[in-house]
Amino acid sequence: MARGHRSHIKRERNAVKDTRPSAKLSYARIPVQKACFVLDAIRGKSYTEAKGILMYNPRYASSVILKLLESAAANAENNNGLNKAGLYIAECYASQGPIMKRIQPRAQGRAYRIEKRMSHITLILDEKN
Repeated sequence: MARGHRSHIKRERNAVKDTRPSAKLSYARIPVQKACFVLDAIRGKSYTEAKGILMYNPRYASSVILKLLESAAANAENNNGLNKAGLYIAECYASQGPIMKRIQPRAQGRAYRIEKRMSHITLILDEKN
């Protein structure tokens, strides 16, 4: 059983800040499922290895995630003073964003709905010990 009131427990949990360098891309025009194919390929890899995988991956999501990886590495270098060579991908995930709904006209006056899905992609780096 937790001790204290719910608001106190939340306050304690939120007081601990994550100091790892990260980058987040909101409203990426990539469905979560397609982004996760690329994210699964680089999870846990070193920065240089992940960059090589993303550069030669033919999927569209890999070019977007490559920019995000370079942004996270730049954050690590400028804000935390870390070396790019010692970084690895600690966490990477995509969560569901809003869905744009469009209509495609079909035969006999019918209309089909087209859902253009978006995702929020987060990449967290860490230094190897």
